[in-house]
Amino acid sequence: MPLDAVCLQAVVAELAPQITGSRIEKIQQPARDQVVLLLRGNRRLLLSAGGGQPRLHLTELPRDNPAQPPMFCMLLRKYLSGGIIESIQQAPLERVVTLTVSAADELGERSQFSLILEAVARRANLILADKDGHIIDCLRRIDFEMNPDRQVLPGLFYHLPMPPDKVSPFTVTEEEFAALAAAAGEGAPADQWLVRTVNGLSPLVARELTFRACGSTDAPVTGHTAALWSAFAAWRDTVNEKHFTPAMLKRSGVPMDFTYLHVGQYGGAAEEETYTSFSRLLDDFYEKREQAERVKQKGQDLVKTASNGAARLRRKIAAQEQELAESKNRDKWRVYGELITANLYRMERGMSRLTAQNYYDPDCTDVDIPLDVRLSPQENAAKYFKKYTKAKTAEKYITAQLEKARVELTYLESVLQELTLAESEQDFNDIRAELTDGGYLRARGRKQPQRPSKPREFRSTAGLRILVGRNNRQNDRLTAKDAEKWDIWLHTQRIHGSHVILCTGGAQPDEQSLLEAASLAAYFSQAQDGTKVPVDYAPVKFVKKPAGSPPGFVNYTNYKTILADPSEELVKRLAAGR
Repeated sequence: MPLDAVCLQAVVAELAPQITGSRIEKIQQPARDQVVLLLRGNRRLLLSAGGGQPRLHLTELPRDNPAQPPMFCMLLRKYLSGGIIESIQQAPLERVVTLTVSAADELGERSQFSLILEAVARRANLILADKDGHIIDCLRRIDFEMNPDRQVLPGLFYHLPMPPDKVSPFTVTEEEFAALAAAAGEGAPADQWLVRTVNGLSPLVARELTFRACGSTDAPVTGHTAALWSAFAAWRDTVNEKHFTPAMLKRSGVPMDFTYLHVGQYGGAAEEETYTSFSRLLDDFYEKREQAERVKQKGQDLVKTASNGAARLRRKIAAQEQELAESKNRDKWRVYGELITANLYRMERGMSRLTAQNYYDPDCTDVDIPLDVRLSPQENAAKYFKKYTKAKTAEKYITAQLEKARVELTYLESVLQELTLAESEQDFNDIRAELTDGGYLRARGRKQPQRPSKPREFRSTAGLRILVGRNNRQNDRLTAKDAEKWDIWLHTQRIHGSHVILCTGGAQPDEQSLLEAASLAAYFSQAQDGTKVPVDYAPVKFVKKPAGSPPGFVNYTNYKTILADPSEELVKRLAAGR
């Protein structure tokens, strides 16, 4: 669900004691609609004004900082760097949060500034205002043509969005509630009526209140007013007492929603996982969504290039396989030529068909041989011998081309897999350079020098380093250059994925470290959502890269196979243990 006003209230209540009085040491804008305030004590406060995911919370997820900061980021640095967060406040029942920051103004004197997050889906914004409430600038400028009723522009006085025409859940009385319910109309769904009538209720919470009151989510208002009021009043007491429970709802292990209270409406169709903080909950919920959004924004052309290339190769392979199958039936052409030659005495020019006894068949059955009426009998025989010879030669050529096309297809599919796991701008730059060097992309002007990227690094429970490649070229470097010959190389069996190196220091690795490394190999592969994934492992000295093979391609021997379950929880735990 979007971050509704009450859930935002719970987040603000959690953040207030954590960030009030904190100094802003750095300001970053990792994405067009995201700002990160780096606070003293190595804490990061994320303010996201993304249309589909506006929110604020402390975050532990690393975000790539662009080399050239956007103009809005430079503006925030000018006014807020070194400032102290004096307070964080939410407008009552509004998805608007204001950070009041005390910082030095242009004259070097202390002044107050307001950083305002409007966390309204599809209209989210981030606004910087001075002590008098005048807008200095904003992430999205809104002029008269965009909204005649409310402009958000530099120099204008900031005012809150127009509140919705709904009753407040904290002031409505039981009599008013009953009167509104009576006016809802016969058969009106209770959950929809609650959303339309009461401010601060999201559809999820409205359905939950209906479920608690009526035992189902699709009950009508009529006949259930008293029960609805009872459930509503209990919910209001919970909110007033700030008894919030950060909870994520999952279906088959995949996050589907989050909320601030226990949800029972789904029964066994969804699992509920509670968290110790809303910041951790929001980090986990939006992590994969942000990753998918990064791929969409930064890697769209790369995905298109790799996908189109893979589709072309699949069509080519299908045509070559058909041609290869036909070439394997070439003995028929040789037999036709032999039979025509053996029956020349019976033939004349202009015949369209020869019926002859096939002495190559154990039963000596008759066979009908099509003839070209324009050719002599000798020329028809020569035509079939030539067709046989051509098919014989084609088999070797097509087999070689088919193998080459399959290797190339495997490579492009591995690139698509890498793109789904790309995390930073550097990851996309590495893959772009790889595709450019491979001739799949046209070079963009003069080639810019790139700093070498580092593989993902983890630490097993026993303390052994585990390295995971981020892309094919890094896989090559990791396996062929960086790893020691006694280290353990791991890779999912016949499934696209990253090269994983378990650094052993020359000693025999313990079973748990080996299993944890295998789990990482399964997680950073196409089998990320699977179970019991087969992972091959072998000492690095038995892993060789064939000459001329595509990036990431290796042959290996003397290997063993282990079954591993991908685990996001394990990935985070081992990353934190570095």
